Amino acid sequence: MTHTRYAFIKANWHADIVDQALVGFLQKIPAEQVDVFDVPGAFEMPLLARSLARTGRYDAVVAAALVVDGGIYRHDFVAQAVVSGLMQAGLDADVPVLSVSLTPHHYQETAHHNAIYREHFVVKGREAADAALKMTGLRQKLAA
Repeated sequence: MTHTRYAFIKANWHADIVDQALVGFLQKIPAEQVDVFDVPGAFEMPLLARSLARTGRYDAVVAAALVVDGGIYRHDFVAQAVVSGLMQAGLDADVPVLSVSLTPHHYQETAHHNAIYREHFVVKGREAADAALKMTGLRQKLAA
């Protein structure tokens, strides 16, 4: 019998917020079933997601990031590239690659906004766990 395993990728930018997605994910899926990987930022997630998915070790890969407008680059372009890359990674590897990559329109680095987004990422992590469990179950039925 194979054991269900999940890969969870976290971008290090805004780690105090992004790490909360893992907290939410682990509320639904036991930590013993999850391998955690840190990457510098959101842009690095799709390549690692594809590499992890192609190993055949994981039933799903989850990637979490917070992409904000830093005033230097177009954050919406980066977010679109990341989400598209994650989708392509899953299609290339035939393994679900799920995104908890969020791009708020009005994020400000204040205690109030940080608290809101930390809480939101916990919820999104739980939602990603639900999606991973659902996709794993569906794919297991298809394989039977």
